[in-house]
Amino acid sequence: MNISYKWLQDYLPCDLAPQEVADTLTSIGLETGGVEEIETIRGGLRGLVIGHILTCEVHPNSDHLHITTVNVGADEPLQIVCGAPNVAAGQKVVVATVGTTLYQGEEEFSIKKSKIRGVESFGMICSEVEIGVGTASDGIIVLPNDAPVGMPAAEYYHVESDYCIEVDITPNRVDATSHYGVARDLAAALKRYGRPAALRLPDVHLPEGDVADKMPVEVPDATACPRYQGMVIRGVTVGESPEWLRNRLLAIGLRPINNIVDITNYVLHEFGHPLHAFDMAQIKGGRVIVQTVAEGTPFVTLDGVERKLAATDLMICNAGGQPMCVAGVFGGLGSGVTEATQDVFLESANFNPTMVRRTARRLGLNTDSSFRFERGLDPERTDWALRRATSLILEIAGGRLGGMTDVYPHPQPPYEI
Repeated sequence: MNISYKWLQDYLPCDLAPQEVADTLTSIGLETGGVEEIETIRGGLRGLVIGHILTCEVHPNSDHLHITTVNVGADEPLQIVCGAPNVAAGQKVVVATVGTTLYQGEEEFSIKKSKIRGVESFGMICSEVEIGVGTASDGIIVLPNDAPVGMPAAEYYHVESDYCIEVDITPNRVDATSHYGVARDLAAALKRYGRPAALRLPDVHLPEGDVADKMPVEVPDATACPRYQGMVIRGVTVGESPEWLRNRLLAIGLRPINNIVDITNYVLHEFGHPLHAFDMAQIKGGRVIVQTVAEGTPFVTLDGVERKLAATDLMICNAGGQPMCVAGVFGGLGSGVTEATQDVFLESANFNPTMVRRTARRLGLNTDSSFRFERGLDPERTDWALRRATSLILEIAGGRLGGMTDVYPHPQPPYEI
């Protein structure tokens, strides 16, 4: 499991260096496999600066190349030969100066002084894909006119540096499968060593919603699903997550998808409890049933693979009994959140660890969700996770709050120590 050093500091501010955090965790039983410095963009955009194209002329020996002079904030402008079709004088651009290393996938190359068709070139004007800030490769990046000339590209694109701490989680330590869980153990260690440690968890305050606007949920077998909570959120705007959220996920090796899905992944790695978001328009019949289905029922998971279900697989189904999600393991292709989604049903449940483990193994799906459910989660933790994710969705994706469903027939009494 990957832990972000900066993210950990959100719950336990401390002056320990990343390696000291790793050593302390190992000493208390959360063995760490290593500490790796990471950046939100590989290479940190070192050597890249914002430039201003002063002149742009056709190359005398080519019908597609141009010779430019670019002000990069140095004493003299740089002469750069550029082959992009959209290059023009007056543009603000990103320039890789001589000596810069660029990365494309697993490959890397250095920018050197060169001669292109007999004309010297002292750098490269870059596209999005060449510096790792996007996927466009059909032309150079053209920045707004107010982009400061000479500013490091790392500063312009807010590149963050962080440390990723790899923590090996044994089967009995489901309590430590989150940043808050690790911070809790670290706080205990610091207090034992006489160092200040103020552990904190964000307060969750939700506005008053339409309590009548609930999703009906049926759970025939409370042994398979001890608790099922869900929240209706209407009128959301699905899109790209804010930079801080994308950076948190990237720091632990997760690919951002959209703001709703990213929030569920964020809360999972923050608090250790999995969630799932459904597009309410895809819940046929407006009802959720947690049940098993007939042996051999076909089901297409989010990865586009059709799988045959067993009669022991616990599923989240619609009113017609059609499966929408493999409970605690993986979502379905037809019911997930997309950019067209307007209304969301947010699930926070507690599933039987044995059933989840059996299904995950049989389907060959080892997910962040199944990893935690298999180890046995506390049904009392579903509520905070649901409220936390809901508050983030309202903050980031907008919308208005509906009602909460809570099917919890046998509440678990607090443990006495």
